[in-house]
Amino acid sequence: MSEATATGAPGGDAAAATDTDTHPGGARPMPPIFRQLLVNTLAAGVTGTFLWFALTFWVYLETRSVVATGVIGGAFSIATAVLGPFFGTFVDRHRKHTALVATNVVSVVCFALAAAIYAAVDDDALLRLSGPWFWLLVGTTLLGSVAVGMRGIVLSTCVTLLVPPADRDRANGMVGTVTGVSFAITSVFSGLVIGGLGMGWAFALSLALTVAALAHVLTLRFGEPEPEPPDEGDPVVDVRAAIDAIRAVPGLAMLILLAAFNNLLGGVFMALMDAYGLNLVSVEAWGLLWGLISLAFIAGGLAVARFGLGPRPLRLLLGLNLVNWTVCSVFALRSSIWMLTVGMIVWLALMPAIEAAEQTILQRAIPYERQGRVFGFAQLVENAASPFTAFLMAPLAEAVFIPLMTDGRGADLIGGWFGTGADRGLALMFTIAGLIGVTVTGLAWSSRSYRRLAASGAADPDAVRAGT
Repeated sequence: MSEATATGAPGGDAAAATDTDTHPGGARPMPPIFRQLLVNTLAAGVTGTFLWFALTFWVYLETRSVVATGVIGGAFSIATAVLGPFFGTFVDRHRKHTALVATNVVSVVCFALAAAIYAAVDDDALLRLSGPWFWLLVGTTLLGSVAVGMRGIVLSTCVTLLVPPADRDRANGMVGTVTGVSFAITSVFSGLVIGGLGMGWAFALSLALTVAALAHVLTLRFGEPEPEPPDEGDPVVDVRAAIDAIRAVPGLAMLILLAAFNNLLGGVFMALMDAYGLNLVSVEAWGLLWGLISLAFIAGGLAVARFGLGPRPLRLLLGLNLVNWTVCSVFALRSSIWMLTVGMIVWLALMPAIEAAEQTILQRAIPYERQGRVFGFAQLVENAASPFTAFLMAPLAEAVFIPLMTDGRGADLIGGWFGTGADRGLALMFTIAGLIGVTVTGLAWSSRSYRRLAASGAADPDAVRAGT
């Protein structure tokens, strides 16, 4: 076992030695403090996501500006990526409880400022896109919502701190379940509140719930080692330490780059899925169907929380990626809402296991003292990719693929069996993305980096004992 693996958990080598322990039946209860952190994270996550969704809906309904809503939507992902390394450094240099409190305090202050701006500025000035008040409102809401999102970095390090090594895969599954529940709740209630009560109530409810989450987290107590103090001259954003920790584990960079590539390719879904689905069914049916499909993500998280990931999470991660990209390459071969529904159910059901496997491998491989910086850096690399593709795919679809499959050469070559029209242009993009994903995953699986990561014991300890 490598040095990096041995130091990947508080308690040093003795603690890391239990990393290969099994958990018969996968049903050992989580520590009570970890469950309380999950509840607090769910409350905070629902609040932050709810307010951001509500603001996006409200801006579009009031301005009908696609540009404004597009900028608002992309800004969240970009801000989350850019701030990841900064907050990851903060997490490593402070107690985890302090970092959790800090996210809540920032959210309370930002949401209070946003609510005050909304209450004090009249609608005409507030909704003037060229004026300062609109962007100040968006900026304060954005920062408060992103601060909530930063809790994911703290929670990943808390899994290492609070959960026995053999149960961390299940704990990561519980984190995925909380994320899925949060999005399912917010996607429903944000629209209902904006439609029935208005944006003022959205700010009031969000501020009240965020204050309640802050009050709750202040009551939580858990033991943790004293954080490693920074050396004189250390940067505020310590990306170098994250890169050094990743490079210390052979093949680990491949895992992060593969996740970034998957997010890059997954931008096709962000940009085109709604347009493709609305070509097949009405907007009412699509909204209801998507709400039901989203339950697959929750179910996948619950399955990981119950059964874990097995002894070889790296192999599982690549295998599930291969399944997902294979599904992506076939679910749009016909203009069928049933094929799309089944494909998306499979895709979303497997995502919690893929994400939990990545988190589990990083928790095993990276020393606890550097995990915040590594998770923050990984968030930067992975989250920055998806918005880039999302911004690129829509123009590419309109300029190239839709004409290609409507009356272009693509319609002439494959239109007889693939179909023609705007929806088939979008479908072709899903199919190509799936084939690229299958190819890249296959190359990663056969790569020297995969073999080195498996052999290091950081990802697949049992593979080392078996000599594979």
